[in-house]
Amino acid sequence: MVSYLINGISLGSVYAIIALGYTMVYGIAKMLNFAHGDVIMIGGYMAFCSTSYLGWPVIPSVLFSVFVCTILGMIIEKLAYKPLREASSLAVLITAIGVSYFLQNAALLIWSSNPKAFPNMVNLPNLVIGDVQISSVAIVTIITSIIIMIALTMFTSKTKLGKAMRAVSEDKGAAQLMGINVNATISMTFAIGSGLAAIAGVLLCSAYPTLMPTTGAMPGIKAFTAAVFGGIGSIPGAMLGGILLGIIEIFAKAYISTQLSDAIVFAVLIIVLIVKPTGLLGKKIAEKV
Repeated sequence: MVSYLINGISLGSVYAIIALGYTMVYGIAKMLNFAHGDVIMIGGYMAFCSTSYLGWPVIPSVLFSVFVCTILGMIIEKLAYKPLREASSLAVLITAIGVSYFLQNAALLIWSSNPKAFPNMVNLPNLVIGDVQISSVAIVTIITSIIIMIALTMFTSKTKLGKAMRAVSEDKGAAQLMGINVNATISMTFAIGSGLAAIAGVLLCSAYPTLMPTTGAMPGIKAFTAAVFGGIGSIPGAMLGGILLGIIEIFAKAYISTQLSDAIVFAVLIIVLIVKPTGLLGKKIAEKV
């Protein structure tokens, strides 16, 4: 029971880190970046290549992965999303799906469809408490997610760039009139979200050490579900939604059915949205007429 709970919190922490990227981009740019899951996959491949092929230590490999995904996020925003700033949400959605397929097929051409055995990036002893053994990957994942959420909350509330992001999320036009560079702020948001995706990719592949071009697809969808579950646009909501989703998934696999676990997760989301359409911590936004 306790081990299932720890595993659920660990998996949920990965979903939470990914969901933070979704919720930041949506909260500020009002765009749903469905290519976010594939940035996770690219982050995993960058860490894999730098560790397995170049022989780099863990920390430089993770930093390299974060750097590449940060630059990738800015490029995606510049080429795919910036021209659609005033376009309909449907056009943005179709573009996001196109970017997702492009990244998956690019990875397929570069690394082939054969699964790669991801190296162990957390070389720490497991924690044993009584009869319960907690893996070092789970501990590192949970601690990392907590640190990231606290850092993001402090960043958005205390720094000049964070305050600019909040201003853009409230009203782009007013923010621009106040001298805020809206395009640079949105681009930085994509950069931060993609950097977080790289960290999530490393943690995910460390817990489930198989890497392939479709690795980020389902975790990306579940993380988006977690963001909606917690209240998209809310940083604490993304964290709460991710952890709850991970716990529900692990317990569903353990006590109900491994085959039905995904269906149960999405069914819970539907029930929550029926009861509270804005998500657990989401707020109603008044439409200007």
